[in-house]
Amino acid sequence: MDALSIVTLAMGAAWASGINLYATVLLVGLLGSTGLVPLPEGLSPLTSPVVLIVAGVGYLAEFFADKIPGVDSIWDAVHTFIRIPAGALLAGGAASGLGEDYMVALALLGGAAIAVGSHATKAGTRAVINTSPEPVSNWAASFFEDVLVVGGLLLALFKPGLFLVFVILFFLAAAWLLPKIWRGIRSLLRRFSRKGEAESVPVAGRGFRLAPLDRNSD
Repeated sequence: MDALSIVTLAMGAAWASGINLYATVLLVGLLGSTGLVPLPEGLSPLTSPVVLIVAGVGYLAEFFADKIPGVDSIWDAVHTFIRIPAGALLAGGAASGLGEDYMVALALLGGAAIAVGSHATKAGTRAVINTSPEPVSNWAASFFEDVLVVGGLLLALFKPGLFLVFVILFFLAAAWLLPKIWRGIRSLLRRFSRKGEAESVPVAGRGFRLAPLDRNSD
């Protein structure tokens, strides 16, 4: 692989890992094991049958968990501590093909930053979508993310120049979208907070008064 292909593979693996780690490992590993893509030495473990089986099981679990409103956000929260380090390690493994230790170190740092950006965009978007009572938008978003990961990785592996344009556009859109997502989440948290406070107010504090006793009724 030439230097551009290695760099885009490192970026693509980190970016895709932030959205769906198991699909990333499964696709890259399958392409490497079949010889369709020559992987750098640092990514050769992805072609192991054991790794492919674990990635396949993980992908199936995520495929269904990602379609259930609420469960997907819990899944994303847990995988914050998995996707980001894994994205950094995949980027570093890809950069091992460049042969310079400092390039691997830069790839680890850059891969972590890219994985943070894509993961935050995915998790934040899904948290806002989950406020909708119907599940269709959640399913549509999940399927779109699957297609996005596969399409983005294929661009990174076979069309490096197009991938660079794609990933720049993605992060420009994310930079525009993330502040709006954050404002939406803060608004939801304030709404739930006010609702909780209203429910905790004692009955007497809500303006209810006991009727006075009629002393003449005796």
